Amino acid sequence: MKESVQAVIDKIRPMLQADGGDVELVGVEGGVVKVRLQGACRGCPMSQMTLKNGIERFIKKEVPEVDRVESVD
Repeated sequence: MKESVQAVIDKIRPMLQADGGDVELVGVEGGVVKVRLQGACRGCPMSQMTLKNGIERFIKKEVPEVDRVESVD
């Protein structure tokens, strides 16, 4: 499942990078995907919205086994 999640993140990254941000896959534990927001995303007040409404929604659509996406430091 980690490879599938990484493939989805690779599709998302250019959109985040266009705004000065980035996302890194930290790991997958069961149905929980752990990511690290980087660049402009890290300190952005909208980062949780980006995480839940963007990254999580896209990953769950492409990899149905994923229950949720969490940001870690």
